[in-house]
Amino acid sequence: MRVPWPGQICGGGSGRVPRVARGLLAAAALIAASVGAPVSASTAAQVAIARGAAAGSIGVQLLDVPLSAYADPRARLYIIDHLHPGTTIHRRIEISNTTTSTVHIVAYPAAATISQGAFVGATAHTPNELSTWTSVLPGAFEVAPDGHAIATVTIAVPRNAPGGEQYGVVWAETRSPAPAGGGITQVSRVGIRLYLSIGPGGAPASEFTIESLTGKRSPDGQPTVVASVHNTGGRALDMSGTLQLSAGPGGLSAGPFAANLGTTLAIGATEPITIVLDKQIPDGPWHALVTLRSGLLQRSARATINFPTTGTSQLPNGLIAVFVVLLLVVGILVVLLMRRRRNQPPPDELGPPVPLTPRPADASGLLDVSASGNAHKP
Repeated sequence: MRVPWPGQICGGGSGRVPRVARGLLAAAALIAASVGAPVSASTAAQVAIARGAAAGSIGVQLLDVPLSAYADPRARLYIIDHLHPGTTIHRRIEISNTTTSTVHIVAYPAAATISQGAFVGATAHTPNELSTWTSVLPGAFEVAPDGHAIATVTIAVPRNAPGGEQYGVVWAETRSPAPAGGGITQVSRVGIRLYLSIGPGGAPASEFTIESLTGKRSPDGQPTVVASVHNTGGRALDMSGTLQLSAGPGGLSAGPFAANLGTTLAIGATEPITIVLDKQIPDGPWHALVTLRSGLLQRSARATINFPTTGTSQLPNGLIAVFVVLLLVVGILVVLLMRRRRNQPPPDELGPPVPLTPRPADASGLLDVSASGNAHKP
């Protein structure tokens, strides 16, 4: 069985009514144990943006989206909701198997956190408050090759639940049989993120600001634009967006360039959003327009930027040659000057100074002073 890329999981959204078009969304956490131990677990796995499942993996897909959030693309990927204490919701998920053999899959909730711009789901059954309110039925499946199974995720919020936003993940997990005599067992997980806000009234507003745009260039010449984004609202954000360049050297325009996906902003956090450009982009100046979004929320910012030159590789070869020649000329002049000073006799070798004693000038007003010290008319 092919094991998906370690550490990734596909996403799901929140929902109650309409069924979203099916698709395979997959990724995985690959966990290796030391020889002799049947299984080991890493402490956490980054929950990545959902992608289509590759052949030879398992995938998970949210099937229900609330009517109130049907237009929100995040609600089609993740279970996102705002609930009052004492509320219970149900969401259906589909688990798919694109391997060539029947796979035993277990499904269960676990804790999750947002750290340094990444949504991180805890592996195994690591709990938090949200995971203790969450259940998955059925919790185990035998899924045939190219088959799928449906499960229901239930979240029952206690009446005394504290307010605020909590995070979790629903994992679908499969593992290889334990080798005879011990050895390495492979564990593959895919999952759906949970973003649950608890409190009276409506959901807290989402908001963010773009604080700065900075042009950079890596040592190998790769230009990038970094947007510093501050989450000023009451919900976590999953960022995406584009960059457009205009009014560049010679009136050039470039783009749009897509922002790197996968950045999740915790409430109150500020994180960089990086946009990688083509190496052929000139240094500038450029007029930059960046448009970033999270769900239905969209903000834009403009700035004039330059991409700094790095290293000497940016200098023309002819200019480098001129610098080398100038250095050689200066060096030669210094050597010649030092040799000339060494060849001059010291002051004592020139003899004592000759005193000059002029006589009064004659009527012509002219006086000739000879080296012997006698003065005479010319």
